[in-house]
Amino acid sequence: MTDTVADRFLRYVVIDTQSDPKSSTQPSTEKQKNLGRILVEELLAIGLSDAHLDEHGYVYATIPSNIDRPVPVICFCSHMDTAPDFTGTNVKPQIVRNYGGGDIQLPGDPQQIIRVSDNPVLRDQIGNDIITSDGTTLLGADDKAGLAEIMTAAQFLVDNPEIEHGTIKLLFTTDEEIGRGVDKVDLTKLGAEFAYTIDGETAGHIEDETFSADGVEITIQGVAIHPGFAKGKMENAIKIAGAIISRLPKDVAPETTDGRDGFVHPTGVTGSMEKAALGFIVRDFNDDGLASKEAMLEAVVKEVMAEYPGSSYSFKVKQQYRNMKAILDRHPEIADNAIEAVRRAGMTPVRGSIRGGTDGSRLSFMGLPCANIFAGGHAFHSPLEWVSRQDMEKAVKTLVELAKIWAERA
Repeated sequence: MTDTVADRFLRYVVIDTQSDPKSSTQPSTEKQKNLGRILVEELLAIGLSDAHLDEHGYVYATIPSNIDRPVPVICFCSHMDTAPDFTGTNVKPQIVRNYGGGDIQLPGDPQQIIRVSDNPVLRDQIGNDIITSDGTTLLGADDKAGLAEIMTAAQFLVDNPEIEHGTIKLLFTTDEEIGRGVDKVDLTKLGAEFAYTIDGETAGHIEDETFSADGVEITIQGVAIHPGFAKGKMENAIKIAGAIISRLPKDVAPETTDGRDGFVHPTGVTGSMEKAALGFIVRDFNDDGLASKEAMLEAVVKEVMAEYPGSSYSFKVKQQYRNMKAILDRHPEIADNAIEAVRRAGMTPVRGSIRGGTDGSRLSFMGLPCANIFAGGHAFHSPLEWVSRQDMEKAVKTLVELAKIWAERA
């Protein structure tokens, strides 16, 4: 019996694949390979004989073309890791069958409630089956929904050889959630010309634009001295760090911005009286906006440091990814074909931008133009994460239609 997309999803989410930003290895956690090995076994069982797991934890596989005319080689990509933001250990998925509307209280922690007021798209899910965690972990729909959808579409294409399609490459990555998802991808081995990450949210949505993103690391060197003799001498690095954060403009924060607004977001503070470190992420849809926010942040640091003449700081900017639209605008067929696939799958296509990034952002600038397609999950990186079975089924149908369209239009 062929597994449904929900069967696969429920099997994958109970496998802990949380990545670790503090680790320097690739993958950052060995447990990500546990899911990779299972995916390889399932791909081989489907009949994809080249499926394998490499030393970096990536899974590669090929659905061979079944037509004799040339068709661009496309790739479907999703990531195996879950976010470090909230635990992914001992996930207990719950199914609310035939959802009747209203808020959903999670049984493992009754204080965790998926509220319609926070998730208005729930109003479109009446009668559907909603899958959640029990409230004590995240669910892992980001991006195990994408994995399940690609696997199910692959099975469908193999089982229905009358559906004409070109060569389709499958790529499952590690460490996407910590910004290293494609660091070690072998694009020559992959051999694709165009790609799609299946890592979006609402059904019918396609994104061909992301934030541009940088990380900023600030190190403060204070003046340490015994507190009993500190008057006029001590410059506490912890207090300096706190002053920097407190002076950030309130209107350039994630919690006060939306749409096409960028932001500056502190992600970590560590330190002692003598030395402190601050981590930030900076986001904007264009590079000029990114640069202006980084200049603003450094101006705040300089202003604070002027009050501590014995202390010093370093300010390091690290590029993370760039807006993939700059690349995708050169290849309009990528989004056009996805829009048509969504339409054929029975939905109204919505083309938009991501207030974030995907593996596709990096892949696009590495030479593999890559748009993003919905996977159906919502409230990512939290215990309130959820996805509907019906939306995952729509994603599977979209991928099958997409394979057909590339063959038709070649």
